[in-house]
Amino acid sequence: MSKHAISTEQIHHPYVAPEGWDAFPVGVYKASTVLFKDTADLHKPRPRDGLSYRYGLHGTPTSYTLAARIAGLERAEQCLLVPSGLAAVTLISLGLLRPGDEVLVPDNVYGQNRYLSDGFLPQFGITRRYYDPLDAAAFAGLLSEKTKLVWLEAAGSITLEFPDLIGLLQACKAHGGVITAIDNTWGSGVAFNAFEIAPQSHPGLGVDISMQALTKYASGGADVLMGAVCTRDGQLHNRLNDAHEHLGYGLGQNDVELVLRGLPTLELRYRAQDASTRALARWMQARPEVAQVLHPALPGSPGHEYWQALSSGGAACLFSVVFKPEYSAADVDAFVDALQLFGIGYSWAGPMSLAVPYDMSRSRSLGLPYAAGRLVRFAIGLEAEADLRADLEQALNATLAKA
Repeated sequence: MSKHAISTEQIHHPYVAPEGWDAFPVGVYKASTVLFKDTADLHKPRPRDGLSYRYGLHGTPTSYTLAARIAGLERAEQCLLVPSGLAAVTLISLGLLRPGDEVLVPDNVYGQNRYLSDGFLPQFGITRRYYDPLDAAAFAGLLSEKTKLVWLEAAGSITLEFPDLIGLLQACKAHGGVITAIDNTWGSGVAFNAFEIAPQSHPGLGVDISMQALTKYASGGADVLMGAVCTRDGQLHNRLNDAHEHLGYGLGQNDVELVLRGLPTLELRYRAQDASTRALARWMQARPEVAQVLHPALPGSPGHEYWQALSSGGAACLFSVVFKPEYSAADVDAFVDALQLFGIGYSWAGPMSLAVPYDMSRSRSLGLPYAAGRLVRFAIGLEAEADLRADLEQALNATLAKA
């Protein structure tokens, strides 16, 4: 070919990296257009198998690698990646529910799932009802012919009740025809296997769909947003994949690279943050300002016995503290402001510890299963546990001890 202008030469440059290159990090393949060998290759049907490529929106070797690794983490067969944890929630609800259907949602569900169920789904003729995740018998009475999807969350958002997963799933199985989906961000594939909840005592009992916000533990760097939807059933995966394509969910491959980089240390970080969290939660229990500490591994915390029955021992990096009723919202806010090592902000499982005060009266329909008082949720990072404890102590002494 004759010499071309600089722009043409740069676009059609003959250099191609030689085969045989290998390294531990996964290569980052960025693409909107995927090139085909010829028109016959273009017209050839391409299965949705994670090995065939059609367009960058549907995946590249980089994102398919991450999907395969998340499926392995969850002990699933298939995995779809989406741009955030909320996108994963939305994909499941919009992909599976139709006008006239009903979804059952735990009262302690992630707030954005509540807003989706309350404010968005009804315009499509989809109704929702909330249930107490600690009362499987009452839950069973809510299941009807209209119920097509049941959301589960372990542990519950902010208040960290651990649900009666065995009882809830048994009720769904007995009812038949209802799909179960769990927000498994807290467990992250470490605390328990969502697809086989209790293989020794209840073989075959598990969820149909497990989703995660990869923003949290899978990434670990507090610098990326992403979600995953995992299944074991091919037909169910295809239904979700259809919705995935219609909704146009795509990922930036540099974000995929960040999550791939975080995965090898996921379990190490999970265990380290879990250990610090338990130590700090137990320490806070002994403080005179505290009415109750909410953490699934602590005896007396709502749902502790359910966590104990099926957990492999993991309990993540979150705990919440309910302060005694004599402390006002302003008092508790002052305590949070006095913390020096805790950032004030949402999300969790990153390197920095976080603290956020909540008014739970606006995000529960069925009451609050814990002591009265203002609540602060702590997300414990990777700082030294002794330093975090000292920070908590100085903030308590400077504010609430004098209130």
